[in-house]
Amino acid sequence: MEAKILQPSRNVLDIKGKIAYGDSSRSWSNIRLKKEIVNEFPALKEKRANFSYQMLFYMTYDELEKAIRKMKRQKMPLPLLMFMIKEAELR
Repeated sequence: MEAKILQPSRNVLDIKGKIAYGDSSRSWSNIRLKKEIVNEFPALKEKRANFSYQMLFYMTYDELEKAIRKMKRQKMPLPLLMFMIKEAELR
């Protein structure tokens, strides 16, 4: 079966979440999906399915704009925008 990009079904979501420390990788690498994301992508509830991700990182806005134009021409689903945030340290 061919891999398929999941597409959201409703409105704009603005979700803030935490990244958990992964002991096996010794890094902050575990992202837990919030309920709102699972509700938006109901296929994620399939226990026997396999899921993966593709992350694209562009170094300039020009490169990103070029990629978006290409995605638009190919009628691809809109990608998720994710920002990596370092929280203020507790004192």
